[in-house]
Amino acid sequence: MCDKSKKQLELDKRYLRMASVWAENSYCKRRQVGALIVKDKMIISDGYNGTPAGFENVCEDENNLTKPYVLHAEANAITKVAASSNSSWGATIYVTAAPCIECAKLIIQSGIKRVVYSTKYRTEEGCDLLKRAGVVVDFIDITEK
Repeated sequence: MCDKSKKQLELDKRYLRMASVWAENSYCKRRQVGALIVKDKMIISDGYNGTPAGFENVCEDENNLTKPYVLHAEANAITKVAASSNSSWGATIYVTAAPCIECAKLIIQSGIKRVVYSTKYRTEEGCDLLKRAGVVVDFIDITEK
């Protein structure tokens, strides 16, 4: 591995660890997910899974199923950057779990060109859609040294 790609891998792992810490802000019990959008080596947005602003911070119903209005970390980060003066065009999103198909659509539409994730999702359809749209998708196991 050349020095540049080794350096990028270390940077990718660092951002994924930061996204993991950010996931701890989630009130969801079943799964906590964090996301960071990075452009030109600057974090321009962040997000974690949870309920919309103004809602109670309870993500699961009485049957321990995720409520249908819970936002995924990627959606929170993308809508947050959309409300700012920043642009996600050409950025990288670091997320602790592989994107679902709904988040993949948002990622494509937001102009994000690379997705780096550290945990597999139950299906590959989100990653498959991203690849089909020309988005670079990288899985990195941050537990490996």
